[in-house]
Amino acid sequence: MVLIILGFIIFIAINAVIKNNPVAAKFAGAARILALVFILLGIFTSCIKQIDAGEIGVKSLFGSIQNDVMGSGLHFINPLMDVKKLDVKTQNYTMSGVNDEGNKAGDDAIRVLTSDGLEVTIDLTVLYRVVGADAPRLLRETGDDYRDKIVRPITRTKIRDNAVYYQAVDLFGSKRDEFQQRIYKSIEDDFKKRGLMLEQLLVRNITLPNSVKASIESKINAEQDAKKMEFVLQKEKQEAERKRVEAQGIADYQKIINTGLTDQQLQYEQIKAMKELALSANAKVIVVGKGNTPLIIDGKQ
Repeated sequence: MVLIILGFIIFIAINAVIKNNPVAAKFAGAARILALVFILLGIFTSCIKQIDAGEIGVKSLFGSIQNDVMGSGLHFINPLMDVKKLDVKTQNYTMSGVNDEGNKAGDDAIRVLTSDGLEVTIDLTVLYRVVGADAPRLLRETGDDYRDKIVRPITRTKIRDNAVYYQAVDLFGSKRDEFQQRIYKSIEDDFKKRGLMLEQLLVRNITLPNSVKASIESKINAEQDAKKMEFVLQKEKQEAERKRVEAQGIADYQKIINTGLTDQQLQYEQIKAMKELALSANAKVIVVGKGNTPLIIDGKQ
């Protein structure tokens, strides 16, 4: 388009110069050819548009946005058409309390009030992309600065709206996934209405007030102490049970011995022991007493 305008300017300038300076007329032919080359070159370049991979093109004619979308590749179009390229790859928008970590400099974390009146700070990353078929409507209704007009304000508003249904401790613990799914659903619906697709919502960090942190730490320590004491008691019970079984076994053994042994059996065992001793190769001295006198053995190798 610029070359076309430049060509027309050259034509107009040539005619004006010839009227005021007849001597320059001899250069008019070459100047007109140059102007015509500029016009033709401008028309040719304006008719060809290249759309890169991961992009789409939306055509507009004198400010009127067309509904058809151009995919990646080369396209021949009306030279009067203007083409606006949009990125349809996955994009991310991060709001973080750490400096230079998010899309905006400084502390950009989201501060919300929970149902128990406490202020919680949330770091968040939004993964989204432009829906190709809805790109003309997006440009027509919002423009190409949809990140600041849609992504940022809707995300921050929906998080604040949904945080009031949870207590601070719940957001940090058991109901964190539920909270994330809830805000995902509400943000997804609003994005769809405007031509954007929400792919994923990442709650990167939730910072609680110091008083709540201390309360949680105290609760965790108490639970750990209770589990430790439960373990000790269980161990003591097991040890007591072991001793009881051992004592019962000893008592049963003594009972069997007391009821099962007789004098004849003891004498028989004594004779067996003496026989084995007599058959051994070692030198020995055996003294046998009367009655229940024990056997005394003094052996030498």
